[in-house]
Amino acid sequence: MKKLALTAIFAASLTSAAAFAAPDTYIIDGNHSKPRFEYSHFGYSTQLSRFDTITGKITLDRAAKTGSVDVVIDATSVNTGYPLFNTHIQDVDFFDTAKYPTITFKSSSVKFDGDKVVAVDGNLTVKGVTKPVTLTVLSFLCMPHPMLKKDACGATATTKIKRTEFNAGKYAPYVGDEVTLTIPVEAIKE
Repeated sequence: MKKLALTAIFAASLTSAAAFAAPDTYIIDGNHSKPRFEYSHFGYSTQLSRFDTITGKITLDRAAKTGSVDVVIDATSVNTGYPLFNTHIQDVDFFDTAKYPTITFKSSSVKFDGDKVVAVDGNLTVKGVTKPVTLTVLSFLCMPHPMLKKDACGATATTKIKRTEFNAGKYAPYVGDEVTLTIPVEAIKE
């Protein structure tokens, strides 16, 4: 009987310890995380560009179904595939990177469906203007990284914004006002 009571106490202590487990923190791997944006160019084509530098942190408590996301994109790392246009898009009419060198996203809530993150609500700041957005998570996976031998999580999230709402609307509507922002991210557990 004593063994049964001790086993029950031990099991209860493990369950309560798991309930109070600390959230896991993951640092964004900039080598495998390249945010991109796309927009219509006069209706002729959809242009796709990216940012080469991103930093940030993701915190997840998968048991409690909570988390936070804090991302900083270096707007000066914009890569359109054409050096002259990289300079042009950093000018005052678009990103104005001399005054606003970063784009940030800070979450207000993380939404789960079962064990998977499906959306992240938060505030996107571009060119000094902050607007609420919802990032829809298209894919989400956490598992041990096969090469680093550490836990890692990855996701691809997307949202649509109007660039005119961020004071970057030159040539709109001819050059599309609607911009699709996609953030593929891989992050390694601290």
